[in-house]
Amino acid sequence: MLAEERFARILSILEESGSVTVAELMERLDASESTIRRDLNSLDARGQLIKVHGGAMMKDAASYRTQDDDVQLRKERNVEQKVVIARYAAHLISDYDVVYLDAGTTTELMIDPMLNRNAMYVTNAIGHARKLAALGCTVYLLGGEFKGTTDAIVGEEAVLSIAKYNFTKGFFGTNGVTVEQGFTTPEVKEALIKRRALAQTKDAYILADASKFGEISTVTFGDFADATVLTDQINKKYRDFSNIKEVGE
Repeated sequence: MLAEERFARILSILEESGSVTVAELMERLDASESTIRRDLNSLDARGQLIKVHGGAMMKDAASYRTQDDDVQLRKERNVEQKVVIARYAAHLISDYDVVYLDAGTTTELMIDPMLNRNAMYVTNAIGHARKLAALGCTVYLLGGEFKGTTDAIVGEEAVLSIAKYNFTKGFFGTNGVTVEQGFTTPEVKEALIKRRALAQTKDAYILADASKFGEISTVTFGDFADATVLTDQINKKYRDFSNIKEVGE
């Protein structure tokens, strides 16, 4: 098969699924790994696809974001969807769980419908800690650098202070979800906190409304398989994945 024929087949496969792995292309095109990787490099250079680790995705299948919006702006987006997700997540907490509650607008919405007062909560969000304390919950706030745009405690000190905990459940916000790049956020210091907490959590949940799928931010803090994704609507590309749960009222 000539190179241009392979290019056309690769682009056709991407149109069907939105993304593809090197291994899948090797099988479907009966070509070697070096050939497929060379083809993907060529198509990426032409601007016809986006080459990612282990494969490729359609040019318009992902949106890249390198900066975080102010927390107040994010609170005003997709509110109804976030409330549905947050209510479901809140009811997953059991007595005596040790819970990590990540900074974020969707995780914040978990607090008002929170029925369990017997769990222990650890968070890096000042606002979350204040609300949890007002409900009579046992809550620990991480120490470190304050990031105003997300109302979060971040940085090296926060990473060190989180190291002592082993969480039974953790609830995380994200700026983007893709199979290839996993869970992403724009800021390195915040990603370090998320990554460390995620690694120390037995049952991890990503709270992501449908708008987060296909979005990619600067830093990956977890692989796609590292957590269960709670969402209001599953994109057809993700319907076959067992770690995504569509929740509703």
